[in-house]
Amino acid sequence: MAVLVVTGTRRAPGVALGGQGHCGSVVFAFQGAAQGKVVAPGRRVVFMGDDTWEGLFPKKFFRSYFFPSFNVKDLHTVDDGILQHLYPTVDGGEWDLLIAHFLGVDHCGHKHGPDHPEMAKKLVQMNEMLRSLVDHLGNDTLLLVAGDHGMTDTGDHGGDSEKEVNAALFVYSKTPLFGTAPPEEPEAVPQVNLVPTVALLLGVPIPYSSIGEVMAELFSGDGDSVSAALQQLLVYHVNTKQVDRFLRSYSLVAQDLPAEQLQHLQGIFSSAAEEHAQLLARVREAKLVSPELEARLGNLLAAYGLGSVYSAALVIALTLLGFLLLLLHSERLSLAFLLLFLEAFVLLHIHARARSLAGDAEPFLVPWYAVLSWLLAASQFFYSTGHQPIFPAIHWNAAFVGFHLDHSTNILPAVLVGANTFASHILFAVGCPLLLLWPFVCETPSAQRKKSRKEPREELLEEEEHMMEMRLREAPERLSAALLQLGLKYLFILGMQLLACVCAAVILRRHLMVWKVFAPKFLLEALGFVVSSICLLLGISLVMRVDCAVSTWFTQLQLR
Repeated sequence: MAVLVVTGTRRAPGVALGGQGHCGSVVFAFQGAAQGKVVAPGRRVVFMGDDTWEGLFPKKFFRSYFFPSFNVKDLHTVDDGILQHLYPTVDGGEWDLLIAHFLGVDHCGHKHGPDHPEMAKKLVQMNEMLRSLVDHLGNDTLLLVAGDHGMTDTGDHGGDSEKEVNAALFVYSKTPLFGTAPPEEPEAVPQVNLVPTVALLLGVPIPYSSIGEVMAELFSGDGDSVSAALQQLLVYHVNTKQVDRFLRSYSLVAQDLPAEQLQHLQGIFSSAAEEHAQLLARVREAKLVSPELEARLGNLLAAYGLGSVYSAALVIALTLLGFLLLLLHSERLSLAFLLLFLEAFVLLHIHARARSLAGDAEPFLVPWYAVLSWLLAASQFFYSTGHQPIFPAIHWNAAFVGFHLDHSTNILPAVLVGANTFASHILFAVGCPLLLLWPFVCETPSAQRKKSRKEPREELLEEEEHMMEMRLREAPERLSAALLQLGLKYLFILGMQLLACVCAAVILRRHLMVWKVFAPKFLLEALGFVVSSICLLLGISLVMRVDCAVSTWFTQLQLR
């Protein structure tokens, strides 16, 4: 699903914030809306136009083309800049959300007024832009053209006159949108309704402070009347829960809502939620739910029970593997293994927190610093367990752990000694995929992120659903690519370490301690590279095996 936003006034960025009383005109195009596809957070967002957005949303765009906008006498710089990039970007398809913020009409109104010939020229230009844009849109694209304020006869706005507060909303798609014919007379829609509607069309959470009502007509789909009604019922349910959650949190902070009125509203919500559950139960019993909608509902409900399915499998495997490797070490190193797991979890939490604060637009990309810190921790653990890259420091007694007599072959002792020596390489290589998974596990619900310092912690622990690792299911092909990219980064840094050891051994080949220090270091580093590569492959294979199992389960659920 892709989104195109074209706006034409100075204050249009306020629409994106989800609050009230914003001004501007916006065009949204949702690619894939007809098929029910959604855009997950972190997809590609492209912006072009008014540079005010750069200050409001710094470093949030996949690609951006900003143009200066504060000169109200300049009618063309921003518009011409957008037109230069708009159609190639739309045709290129490398966007999920595209925002094009035009300013010419707004500036022309302020400078000349609505009846000036220059205004007629700008309107003709915008009309031609929309006509051409429609030709560039695909069959799976939904286009919204919205204005968030009007204009007086003198070109001003900001007051409460009818000409200032009324604006147009145009909805278009090459695929039929409505189950019934649209009304002959335009229907008045409050501007705040645009925010929850756009959010649910995108498949992202409704902004925390939004109080708008979803435009249910846009969720009728192309199925039968029962499926359309159930889809609309579902979006109304999500919208109502969001407004109820906001009212509860707001009342705890502001405390300016009368208790009786708040209790009355909560009673209405509880009654509506109960009726919603009863209606869904009756519909399921009557088997009137379409397979597509039942699959979507099943996916939504199942997601909340599988939020950490990938990382849980890895953590369990690492725990069992850690206990086995601990048996090959002396008892005095038990604390070192405990510190290993604590250090690993601290690194993962720091990494997840850093990604959360940075607000990365690419959640499937693990930064280099995280991979490097993970490998440094592996090297540190190698030395903290009493190992050194020299032959005399090898723990040969590990070959006899669990055996009272001698071995008949040298294979098993070699495996035991190797596992003892390369324990850190094994554990950190198998756990490397956690660098990709952990930020999804630790993602914080928006309501918790916006929590006031003055709110009691117990009163604000509202249950807010978030997908966690199930967001990976929205782009399974990207999960495979992300795991491959992470593995290549890990092996690249290991390869650089091995190359450094090779260079040291070559440069110092005539050194007195070459066979004492440098050659053993090179040999152990080479073996460590091989062991790490194998274990990294095993860790990634485990995640992919879990992904295959989850995919099979979802497929069976959809076919049920």
